[in-house]
Amino acid sequence: MKIILAKKLEMSQIFDEEGKVIPVTILEAGPVKVTQLKTKDKDGYEAIQVGFGKKKNKFQWFQEFNLDKKRENEKEEITLKIGDEIKVDVFQEGDEVWVIGKSKGKGFQGVVKRHGFKGSSATHGTKDQLRTSGSIGYTGIQRVVKGKKMAGRMGQEQITLKRVKVVKIIPEKNLLYLKGAVPGRRNSLLKIIG
Repeated sequence: MKIILAKKLEMSQIFDEEGKVIPVTILEAGPVKVTQLKTKDKDGYEAIQVGFGKKKNKFQWFQEFNLDKKRENEKEEITLKIGDEIKVDVFQEGDEVWVIGKSKGKGFQGVVKRHGFKGSSATHGTKDQLRTSGSIGYTGIQRVVKGKKMAGRMGQEQITLKRVKVVKIIPEKNLLYLKGAVPGRRNSLLKIIG
């Protein structure tokens, strides 16, 4: 199982051998240090905790990778110890990885932006009700049903992308190029699982 934490730097594009443009996201991936190993006997599940990033002689981020779910299909032995360092060269070009991150937070949004509602017509007596949701209640139930699409906080949710292709690796700079866009804003934390 290949795991690493990464910081999203920017989006860019590179050209392949045939001259086609490939959109890529550039990540600063690792190095990460193993800070804790959790076992079934002691903690009830198997996991690896790693630290990433520097902030006043400490790690900026700590994340845990649960091995129980991943290792149901693959029976592989954990060879990592506390203090081991994982670098970007655990991946190779052409690998397909999972990318887990948080989407951009957009704050409080109305129903048109949040759920894609059409809104009212701009004529025939409509004055200041163009982007409202309209009626939200029922005749028989006489309350707002749970889960009704309404205005509220948008974004800042965990997103998992599967089968994202590793296009390029620069080990000396700890850079990882992934094909396409990945969730989150610049300098946000991402989990990469191979």
